[in-house]
Amino acid sequence: MSMTVRRFEDVGEGESLPPRTIPVTRAHLVHYAGASGDRNVIHWDERTAQAVGLPDVIAHGMWTMGAAVQVVTDWVGDAGRIVDYGTRFTKPVVVPHGAGAEISVAGVVKSLDEQTREATVELTVTCGDDKVLGRCRAVARLD
Repeated sequence: MSMTVRRFEDVGEGESLPPRTIPVTRAHLVHYAGASGDRNVIHWDERTAQAVGLPDVIAHGMWTMGAAVQVVTDWVGDAGRIVDYGTRFTKPVVVPHGAGAEISVAGVVKSLDEQTREATVELTVTCGDDKVLGRCRAVARLD
């Protein structure tokens, strides 16, 4: 199976990546807890989350980070092309029982490096009106 990797010559600074809205439910969190080994009760039990001062169950920060970078992975065409990725967790993603939540991800190419053929993409990640990831940047090596 071949995949098409984005070409450096076809990308411009200021280019917007296709935005995405990603649902998150408690079922997602339970599955992620099993896969990651992070079984902290605040990610699936509202009583425990509220007892420690949270409004409700919250998504794992690393789940949110992983979901957000998928926008860049899909845009570049190959997950192996992501050479750097970092963020700061600014607010938790609250996941109410039943309704769940949605995170919205938008990306913009902030800079291009001709020598390395890399694009730096800045992501804006929100849940409702809250910015949940700050300084969220990924670097992708292009063809």
